[in-house]
Amino acid sequence: MQFIAESFAEGGWMMWPILAVSILVWGIAVERIIYLYFRASVPTEAFLKTMEKAIVAGDLQRAIKLALMPNAPLGRIIHAGLAKIGKENNEVQAAIDEAALRELPRIERRTAYLAMFGNVAMLLGLLGTITGMIISFGAVANADSSQRAALLARGISEAMNCTAFGLITAIPALLFYAVLQGKTQKIVDDINEGSVRVLNLVLAHRDSLAKNVRSAESSEA
Repeated sequence: MQFIAESFAEGGWMMWPILAVSILVWGIAVERIIYLYFRASVPTEAFLKTMEKAIVAGDLQRAIKLALMPNAPLGRIIHAGLAKIGKENNEVQAAIDEAALRELPRIERRTAYLAMFGNVAMLLGLLGTITGMIISFGAVANADSSQRAALLARGISEAMNCTAFGLITAIPALLFYAVLQGKTQKIVDDINEGSVRVLNLVLAHRDSLAKNVRSAESSEA
């Protein structure tokens, strides 16, 4: 920790913007990991098979409970369609589409900032390197010969520390972005596939499901 503190101090004032970017990167990454891996993710295939059994059996109450149980985007989207089971086909589809439009932005939000902050951190490190070298050579040009070596070393140290901390911030940011973007795309694909599968099942078995519409609505109330 002492080495890190000394290196941070030697990096000059540009280290503070890099530190701010680093805090933002880790904050966004932790929040997205918690949401995407623990709140928005469900074992899709097992969930859809269980849902399929309930729909084929005409058990609307159980299908609604299953949809709400994981408290995940896919379940909420399916629940929106099941809640309109007594309506026309286009209304069921519209309810699913509306729920998807509400849920998908929550899945995709903030992840793109990681790539932006990764690039910003690299540019800040480069800017710190350039300013450090400018200050270094400017000081050397006007200093006594006995002080030139020390001033040059100090400027180069500032430049290199900025470069290092910029890269230390940028590399995790870009890695987090790649991993989280892949997870986001998988969840979106699962939602698209799952909602279409359930919609087709609901429309194919709507007669048996319609018998339980009143009891489902009373439970919702």
